[in-house]
Amino acid sequence: MAIADVNGQRIGYSDSGGDGPAVIFSHGFLMDRTMFNHQVAFLAGSYRCITWDERCFGETVTDESFSYWDSAADAVALLDHLDVDEAVFVGMSQGGFLSMRAALADPSRVKALCLIDSQAGVEAEEAAPGYAAMLAHWNSDEPLGDVGDFVAGLILGEPSIMATWLEIWAARDRSTIVLAGEALLSRDDITDRLGEITCPVLSIHGEADQAIDISLAESLQDAVQDGRGLVRVPGAAHAPNMSHPEIVNPALASFLAEVTAS
Repeated sequence: MAIADVNGQRIGYSDSGGDGPAVIFSHGFLMDRTMFNHQVAFLAGSYRCITWDERCFGETVTDESFSYWDSAADAVALLDHLDVDEAVFVGMSQGGFLSMRAALADPSRVKALCLIDSQAGVEAEEAAPGYAAMLAHWNSDEPLGDVGDFVAGLILGEPSIMATWLEIWAARDRSTIVLAGEALLSRDDITDRLGEITCPVLSIHGEADQAIDISLAESLQDAVQDGRGLVRVPGAAHAPNMSHPEIVNPALASFLAEVTAS
């Protein structure tokens, strides 16, 4: 277990090491750094793969409110801790939220962005009651039950992966969802700032994602200065890097080879 004392936080992380170009992977809501195990195994021979637990998840504990701008600063501070000047940021869902903010706040540190099932906007107003109910249930003493099954299906889609993560969630201190949920639901809309992102940006998105519709990835690609396209993953829900690594890994490897060649 590696811990970095940075940016006022104690951040759990893993670093494959090596002399290859650095890639920092940022996970989605409710997940942790292990969600990128397939990608690290595929890429670590050629790239320095850094995965980390964002605030409230995995081994990173916090007791204060935060925003995704703070999380972006955490990622950059972790790169400082590891003496990494520049990295490709790969972010899934909320990991994409913070990665885009890192590209806006510290563009010299972000070589490129790969956004997996992410968006620049905020949740639709009509979805707010559903999110609030889910977060309240998660923070209760009740079994995850049908709510857990629904969330696992929404994110993962594949029954075998769902079972694993339901066990992980049940074993966690579920009260950490409060601060994490505040960050998720109070985030600002950066859609109007996408044109300020100058680095190459690839989107990878599950065609069956019900949490963030694929049309939002299409719009994002149109809005950034250097969009490198949208990789559509047929049949995939919100986390195609876990459910469909056979599609995601080659697409990510091709993008990394392209943006790190110079």
